[in-house]
Amino acid sequence: MQKEQQQLAELVKGKKVAFIGAGVSHKTLIEEFVGLGAQVTLCDKKNSVEDFGDYADTIRRLGIDLSLGEHYMDGFKGQDIILRTPGFEYYQKPLQDAIAAGTMVTSEVELFFDYCPCEIVGVTGSDGKTTTTTLISKFYEAAGRKVHLGGNIGAALLPMLPDVAPEDVAVVELSSFQLISMHKSPKIAVVTNVTPNHLDHHKDMQEYIDAKRNILLHQVPPCREVLGFENDITRGMVPDCKGKQVWFTRLHDTDNGAFLRKDGMLCMAEDGVVTPFLAQKDVKLRGLHNIENLLAAAAAVWGEVPIEVIQKVGSTFTGVEHRIEPVRVLDGVTYYNDSIGTSPTRTIAGLRSFDQKVILIAGGYDKHIPYEPLAPEVIAHVKNLVLMGATGPRIEKAVREHPDFAASGLAIQHADSMQHAVELARAAAQPGDIIILSPASASFDLYPNFEVRGREFKSIVNALK
Repeated sequence: MQKEQQQLAELVKGKKVAFIGAGVSHKTLIEEFVGLGAQVTLCDKKNSVEDFGDYADTIRRLGIDLSLGEHYMDGFKGQDIILRTPGFEYYQKPLQDAIAAGTMVTSEVELFFDYCPCEIVGVTGSDGKTTTTTLISKFYEAAGRKVHLGGNIGAALLPMLPDVAPEDVAVVELSSFQLISMHKSPKIAVVTNVTPNHLDHHKDMQEYIDAKRNILLHQVPPCREVLGFENDITRGMVPDCKGKQVWFTRLHDTDNGAFLRKDGMLCMAEDGVVTPFLAQKDVKLRGLHNIENLLAAAAAVWGEVPIEVIQKVGSTFTGVEHRIEPVRVLDGVTYYNDSIGTSPTRTIAGLRSFDQKVILIAGGYDKHIPYEPLAPEVIAHVKNLVLMGATGPRIEKAVREHPDFAASGLAIQHADSMQHAVELARAAAQPGDIIILSPASASFDLYPNFEVRGREFKSIVNALK
């Protein structure tokens, strides 16, 4: 057992440890913690062990204590350690009461940060996190470094700990829910932007911003901070920076960071030297927002990987699933899956990626974020709008109340399912048209996550005759 794993074992051996929920990462960790000698309690809204399905056998085999049902948070009392999931709101009273009583409240990601022996690069923001994080990992891999990729991007990091060597690099996508209680920050931190999001879970916008700031607040020099210049909130985070702060921007030249020059070259300016490293025309990623993601990733790894690697990856990487992902061409109509469009700003970026008006499928779960900023973009970029879900009426109201709506000729229809939405969009399409799913809303009304939503859309489209 390596040193870091030994330290983790010393932390949990003989301790009472409560896990909130049995998601994928917790299932792995519960087994590990029981093996390390912890007395584990699983706290979950489910009412009985049978409700866990196949996992019920594992619960019985491991001898896990259960605190279930409406009062599942009663299981927090008397615990030495509580591991929360990102989706569990940090400031709920039972959790804060446990902290006040001396319980250590942490998470899988926080424990990884505590014990990880290698350099960590962290990425957060309202938009562009996953593409930026993936690009950074590709840069390091192409440069010959062993990369541990995880966090909000889908893979649990703590179970990777036994395989992490000091010379490796961990590239971590971090959500506001993960960051809100973090007490360590990565050596290299990227904040893409901060726009209204997840206001159904955060008390207010300030709490959301403060959670994002945690990626910077606990850095220890030497360190690096990459901030989006075009966003007022990220631009205002400069006082939080303790190391070498650089920008990324596609709209302005800068003498400190990565930018898109007016001649179409992606450049990096540092220490008075401007280095062009890639032509925009050679970038395979679709959309100007992805130029920003590429600039952010390049600024993060600048000086850590050779320029030739940035050029090679930047000119060959084609994107991540569910992000303006081409699905198929049928009857001359091209279908795109942009299910990652869980907020208006993401959908706006997707719409601006096309030089023609599109047929847009939008709507979903309501995160209580404003849709007025989406209205002029829909009017400018959409010829037919198909709406579904709880936010469908809210999006329609914002669009219809915009002063340019009456003259736009925009048609609006409502669907009661994804299948229905695809059928309506197809019926409205002519050869040469583009149909894109970019909901500007979360998926939780009908789907567990945006990935499942995107895959159902692709399945329906691919099944069309």
